[in-house]
Amino acid sequence: MASNPAEAIAINARRAFEASQLVPASERDVALTAIRTALSEQRAAVLEANKADMDAARPLVEAGKLSASLFSRLDLAKPGKYDSMLQGIADVAALPLPTGQVTFAKELGPGLALHRVTCPVGVLLVIFEARPEVVVNIAALAIKSGNAAILKGGKESTQTATLLSRIIGEALGQTQIPSTFVQTVSTRSEIAALLAQDKYIDLVMPRGGNELVTSIKNQTRIPVMGHADGICAVYLDESADETKAVRVAVESKIDYMAACNAAETLLVNEAIVTTLWPKVANALSAVDVTLRCDAPTLAALQGEPAASHAQPSTAADYDTEFLGPEIAVMAVPSTAEAIRHINAHSSHHTDAIVTEDEESMSAWARGLDSANCFINASTRFADGTRYGLGTEVGISTGKTHARGPVGLDGLVIYKYVLRSEKGDGSVIADHEKGQGYTHTDLARDKPPF
Repeated sequence: MASNPAEAIAINARRAFEASQLVPASERDVALTAIRTALSEQRAAVLEANKADMDAARPLVEAGKLSASLFSRLDLAKPGKYDSMLQGIADVAALPLPTGQVTFAKELGPGLALHRVTCPVGVLLVIFEARPEVVVNIAALAIKSGNAAILKGGKESTQTATLLSRIIGEALGQTQIPSTFVQTVSTRSEIAALLAQDKYIDLVMPRGGNELVTSIKNQTRIPVMGHADGICAVYLDESADETKAVRVAVESKIDYMAACNAAETLLVNEAIVTTLWPKVANALSAVDVTLRCDAPTLAALQGEPAASHAQPSTAADYDTEFLGPEIAVMAVPSTAEAIRHINAHSSHHTDAIVTEDEESMSAWARGLDSANCFINASTRFADGTRYGLGTEVGISTGKTHARGPVGLDGLVIYKYVLRSEKGDGSVIADHEKGQGYTHTDLARDKPPF
């Protein structure tokens, strides 16, 4: 019996997870279709709840109590955003099941087969800020991967998230998946209590800034997977093509400046500081980006249009996630030095090189300690939907079983299944005191059950 409401939520999630494992996996897609239909039918009600959240949040922005970037993420009525949310459900449903896949198979001896088979992690606690569509994204991934989920959004999106959760629960109630398979909570006190439920919750996944992630890690014994900051860099190599450099640098910075995969640092090879760099700087200043430059890159802009947007940088700028129209710029002598700087100052999220040199490309992919290493491509590609993952729970910059955009594959672990078909069963004495082990590889085409 639960001793408090948070424990009851965790127990219900655990029971829903355990019950769901005995439901045919095909029912997961039935559930996703039911959810997509329900959300489509109740679009007007959801957008009305979202408008109420927006109206309540607007004075907080004006008072400086809520950032403009978080307010922007709250808006579900932006053109195409609701349809994109619905499409995400369909995309996830169309993906192959990540569970029940054999990743290792070996005969230990005659009639004794060992298989390593993918399975769900269990119960997920996902904590995020502002973006209400995350409720739907995570619900879809959780259902498809077989994981129960408890979700906590920012207080700014409470009305929208609560309604989305209710719609999802009602839709699940029409299927064989328990209605408590996806639950939401709305208060900070509930989160504090849930973080103590390591008996029932298997993984915590925070989506938000450094303060949120650090706070979560300090409050729980449950494993935590996620990322804190999005300090991403673009490096312009000595051989960088001008067109590529401008396109990649500008989009990486301005496409969606509040995103965690927006560029915050621009590194420029010393050999192109007086040639290519001013052209890139002018392109950035033309879209009103402030350039926080070190001495060489600042000096190179004298007499250029970009000079009006340039100012001296500080050491702290290279460790800052601006989330707005500012970027820190530094000249470096080589690709190796660019890699060293990024490994020391970035958040190991997404970093891009613009180069025509194959050796630099190879060094970048091998030496960069980041979850996403891009070559001649915008950092904004770091996204589960753009990767073809359907959607994502978040971006992981850690060294756990999942890195980068965490889609279905990042939500499964594995178990070893040992099956004996010997008439008298198998014991180790058969092998260690008798015929030994064969350790013969087996086909991985299907699980042993």
